[in-house]
Amino acid sequence: MKNRKELFRNLPKVDEVLQRKNIHEALNYIPREIILESIREVLESIRKDIISENISQEHIEDEIKKIYNIIIEKSKNKINPKLKKIINGTGTIIHTNLGRSLISKNILEKVVEIVSSYSNLEYNLKEGKRGSRYSHIEDIICRITGAEAALVVNNNASAVMLILSTLAKEKEVIVSRGELVEIGGSFRVPEVMEQSGGKLIDIGTTNKTHLSDYELAIGEETAALLKVHTSNYKIVGFTESVPIEDLVNLGRKNNIPVIEDIGSGVLIDLSKYGLSYEPTVQDSLRAGVDIVSFSGDKLLGGPQAGIIVGKKKLIDKMKKNQLTRAIRVDKMIIAVLELVLREYLEEEKAIKNIPTLRMLTMSLKDITKKAKNLYDLVAENIDDVEIQILDDYSQVGGGSLPLEEISTKVLSIKSEYISINKLEENLRKFRIPIITRINNNNLLIDVRTIDENDFNIIVEGIKWSINDYRSE
Repeated sequence: MKNRKELFRNLPKVDEVLQRKNIHEALNYIPREIILESIREVLESIRKDIISENISQEHIEDEIKKIYNIIIEKSKNKINPKLKKIINGTGTIIHTNLGRSLISKNILEKVVEIVSSYSNLEYNLKEGKRGSRYSHIEDIICRITGAEAALVVNNNASAVMLILSTLAKEKEVIVSRGELVEIGGSFRVPEVMEQSGGKLIDIGTTNKTHLSDYELAIGEETAALLKVHTSNYKIVGFTESVPIEDLVNLGRKNNIPVIEDIGSGVLIDLSKYGLSYEPTVQDSLRAGVDIVSFSGDKLLGGPQAGIIVGKKKLIDKMKKNQLTRAIRVDKMIIAVLELVLREYLEEEKAIKNIPTLRMLTMSLKDITKKAKNLYDLVAENIDDVEIQILDDYSQVGGGSLPLEEISTKVLSIKSEYISINKLEENLRKFRIPIITRINNNNLLIDVRTIDENDFNIIVEGIKWSINDYRSE
């Protein structure tokens, strides 16, 4: 007990820690309350070690010398933003957990200028009076898609809810049972429909739905025919679905609007670039669909948004729905979306300048060159690793083109000084987290989803991960 009291006496008081030079200097950029909180936590941790006899008289002085740097690091972690940049080495291009589509730096520079100043968000400069926030993007959306009118809300689930709330509240909506999909976070189309006030009438079976199923289900209370594009899975084998053209003809015959939730928001025929064909928004509108909804942050390559296009008389009704204000987008989303959409005025520019499209269409030759550059950089700077360039496949992700496998090159990283699992963990905990994947006891880094400007960070991260483990 006497020895324990002596250890406690060796601990500095809070005021003494605050007077330490590096702690005192840290007060210039870290709030005092945060530093005080960190001091108390670190000292309390040492007290617990003393009580549990996990620390001896010989080691107490060493521990006290370390606490000042620990306090500063702990304080920095408390004030650092929780949402941070990471490096995506998984090869999943539209990674839902990692923020989906990237926005180019050129676009963000223009957005910063707009959102850091006052703007004409709801001001008509020509007429000198209140305007509509949707006017900034409606024209460009209609020009690209060929729609009569457009409306943007905060995501595609909201878009579907608004459409059905406006056109089918307390009335029936007919949809194929095979299209009652579940999207991310356990949100399901039937439940979104229920929240909108529409009454779901599901027809057909999981794998087969015929036009006659729709015909037999139409009644006096039918308000809409809904088609949901199954963009996040595929049913293969003994299947049948109704072509959108046939559904449109049925809707016109019965004076019932046809709505299509196309999901991923493709505006360019990607089959021209070696990928599987995915129906475009323009295809649906040309087929005569009355209302189409899709996401802004998937294959379109923009910010999170739900975009609604189609017949003006129907979209005008949605604009007057009180729900629209609750799910509207802010100035930042409008600014980003407009600039992304302007790239689509020239297809070549869109492919080159929108990161998602650029990664999707990058040639294997360019990928191989990129992998070789990273390989050389790692080999030149780190001695304690075994590296290889391997053939592999990237994924589209984001609930888009679920069966698509895009040939790629990955770096396989191993070291005798650290296990594969520990290396993956350390890279994930690096100051700029590096997210990788493990396959067949190989740690793999897919270069398709990595900016070459981040290669030096990856080298630093690998070096830190190995050295940190060896020092334990």
